[in-house]
Amino acid sequence: VLAIFRRKKTAGPQRADWIVCGLGNPGEKYEMTRHNVGFCAVDLLAEKLGMGRLKQTKCKAVFGLGKIGGQDVLLMKPQTYMNLSGESVREMMSAYSVPPEHLLVIFDDAVLPAGRIRIRKSGSAGTHNGMRNIVYLLENDQFPRIKVGLGKPDREHGEDMVDFVLGPMDSATYAAVRAVPDAVCDLLEKGIDHAMQEYNQFQAE
Repeated sequence: VLAIFRRKKTAGPQRADWIVCGLGNPGEKYEMTRHNVGFCAVDLLAEKLGMGRLKQTKCKAVFGLGKIGGQDVLLMKPQTYMNLSGESVREMMSAYSVPPEHLLVIFDDAVLPAGRIRIRKSGSAGTHNGMRNIVYLLENDQFPRIKVGLGKPDREHGEDMVDFVLGPMDSATYAAVRAVPDAVCDLLEKGIDHAMQEYNQFQAE
């Protein structure tokens, strides 16, 4: 009994080697929308890793812990709604002692053609409000990210950006989302340069 007590008393803080964060909005009505490609990609990654559905809650997110290439990886989906994603990400990074360079964010990009994937080592948030909030609260944009292309709304037929990103994913976008788990594993196992070479020319059929 004393040995068990001592182990509990001396247990260190929880740590992870990486955080993989998919951006999206919580709730059934948003599940398969274009704006939720990040959530969808993380769910598929959890399935690939044999983790099942992410059910644990902490730091305003649902999350789970798994392994990729021998590294401890925390998968998370912030539940703050898109525009406040940074609150959840910042808290989780602090709780698990993860530096910015080991935060990988997956999100949608309406500038990138539908069905494309773009991996970047760092950079500005662009027009994405979830990424803007993360960069603003971390005061840092030096972290890798995977963008999933959505294409552009049909302006000629009166479709605006909000309606477009909150509309259902098309087949090309979903095909790109399905490729993201392999891209994440490639990045963590072989490095970001290798992943960029392998996936930045990806185009869903």
